[in-house]
Amino acid sequence: MLYPTAQAWRDAPNKRVVLFAMSGLGKTHVSNILRQDGGWFHYSVDYRIGTRYMGEYIVDNAKRHAMQVPFLRDLLLSDSIYIGSNISFNNLTPVSTYLGKPGNAERGGLPMHEYVRRQAQFERAERLALLDTEYFIDRAQDLYGYPHFVCDTGGSICEWVDPDDADDPILTALSSVALMVWVRGSDAHTEDLIRRFDRAPKPMAYRPDFLAGAWTRYLGETGKSEDRVDPDAFIRWTYAQALAHRQPLYESMATKWGITVDASDMSGVRTAADFEDVIAKALPA
Repeated sequence: MLYPTAQAWRDAPNKRVVLFAMSGLGKTHVSNILRQDGGWFHYSVDYRIGTRYMGEYIVDNAKRHAMQVPFLRDLLLSDSIYIGSNISFNNLTPVSTYLGKPGNAERGGLPMHEYVRRQAQFERAERLALLDTEYFIDRAQDLYGYPHFVCDTGGSICEWVDPDDADDPILTALSSVALMVWVRGSDAHTEDLIRRFDRAPKPMAYRPDFLAGAWTRYLGETGKSEDRVDPDAFIRWTYAQALAHRQPLYESMATKWGITVDASDMSGVRTAADFEDVIAKALPA
């Protein structure tokens, strides 16, 4: 590990961490605290995905819908209006909206073949954005003078890595330049995440084999054809399974490539000093 002991972490003039966990456990909240406290550069993988690697997909999709409205079509074709994505660290809706949900078009669903195509686009984008971390570490220090760095990853990082592979390209690249930190939720956190998701289901990214299996099982259990599936119902049905699928992957990533910090401890972070203490406590003395 980059910081083998708590003292090595405290003494390091440049502290660099990669936070990973299921979405909703405070990665972005803590990253914002560090950025606002000063001295920390906040690299959001999801923001990088939405601006660098999927920006054109997102905007073109919006334009495609606008072109169906004669008034907007004329303005677009005459370059009289501009359509852009107003993505931010705290508003990643353009990315999730583009990913969409499979199912009935009348309920806002996508045909499965189109959903799978967008999932593949996202996988490629997230892999590249994760591998950009080292570049942004160097850029943050050399260009802006930030001594410390926090990488705020998306919940789907575990879908694209193999913790058991000592040569995994993403985990090797990340762990060589930063401390990998799993923000571990409790059973109560998991239940809360499921309740929150059930109230407002959001698009997610899945490993292709997991998605294919879930889709086949759902069609079999419900007896529905692909074009009659309620998109929100499928996403809700899949979410708890996705949590169970990801938990051992996160745990293996932390055991073999980094450390574990409980979400309850991370939720008490109010300053950069608090964060440094929480990390120190998770490292060997």
